[in-house]
Amino acid sequence: MVEIERHAVKRLEERLGWYPAVLLLGPRQVGKTTLARAIAARHPGSLFLDLERASDRARLTDPELFLSRQRDRLVVLDEVQCLPDLFEHLRPEIDVHRRPGRFLLLGSASGDLLRQRSESLAGRIGHVELTPLLASEMPADLQSLQELWLRGGFPLSQLTADAAQSFAWRQDFIQTFLARDLRDFGVTVPPATLHRFWRMCAHLQGQLFNASALGSSLGGLAHTTVKRYLDTLVDAMVLRRLEPALPNVGKRLVKSPKVYVRDSGLTHALLGIENLDALQGHPVAGASWEGFVIEQVAAALPEGSSMAHYRTAAGTELDLVVERAGRRLGLEIKFSSAPRVSKGFWLALEDLGVHQAHVLAPVAEGYPLAKNVEVTPIHALPRILQTALG
Repeated sequence: MVEIERHAVKRLEERLGWYPAVLLLGPRQVGKTTLARAIAARHPGSLFLDLERASDRARLTDPELFLSRQRDRLVVLDEVQCLPDLFEHLRPEIDVHRRPGRFLLLGSASGDLLRQRSESLAGRIGHVELTPLLASEMPADLQSLQELWLRGGFPLSQLTADAAQSFAWRQDFIQTFLARDLRDFGVTVPPATLHRFWRMCAHLQGQLFNASALGSSLGGLAHTTVKRYLDTLVDAMVLRRLEPALPNVGKRLVKSPKVYVRDSGLTHALLGIENLDALQGHPVAGASWEGFVIEQVAAALPEGSSMAHYRTAAGTELDLVVERAGRRLGLEIKFSSAPRVSKGFWLALEDLGVHQAHVLAPVAEGYPLAKNVEVTPIHALPRILQTALG
């Protein structure tokens, strides 16, 4: 299998040099274990425990005693949500011997895991998210970009022999994720119900989230139930809730979030789109591309950045407003090799006081569209975000 260098390696090594513990979060099958084993190989004497295995969990029967004997090693704990009480033992052990790089914790995100992390290890733990494969981690040509968009970024989906195998892998992933993985997180909603909800979100990719309308389509569910389904899949890192930007601009603003299936390959699997020909002609193509690019932006944002969409009641909108330390950048996403922007784009830049903007499109090279507005290829995102937001 082709080896792909992940951007997260650098961030992970940096945080292991700063913090006693680092938590690597990401959805199932995104490559956390592979990355962690590569990191462990760089640290002689490291110990790797898979907490889904009964034999490895048994070694932690007395966590206090076991952990105290590993003070000179990097200890990697995979699927740490399987032993949520372990966090209570990590905190005092870290306080007794506060050496950087003691623990690397891997978890498929869940609300319980996030709460345990924030409550018991605050100030002692660094956080890194491992996303599906990014355009900036793949060859910088349009064919590779299209394949990544079609198949999504899960390594086993991206690196299969052909599109049919990739599609079959993603269909299997969806079934296993709903039937087993969410159950392991304590989710009790029937898999078939969440499948319908998830598929409906794929059909409505990038639209404003209306819990009441979705509830009606799901057989008369209460809007509170629909919001709980959304929270579940956001926590599991398979849906993104993009909140609205609410600047004080003296206009009536749309205050609903947009919702996206985070991995484009899963979007296409949920909708039965098997190949590029079917995707190019599908009504969801533009929205799928928008969600794909938003994930590329989110992964490349400098620390401390925020990301939101902007829309007024009159229809003025901007796909993304990114801010950091008082700097504001506008991003518009277009599914076209010769993108054009509407009047609403220029009005949004004026409303928000944005002095620099990029139109993100499937182009090989960037070029100026107007003063301080560039058409930008997707693979250049890490560079332009770092330059603009520092």
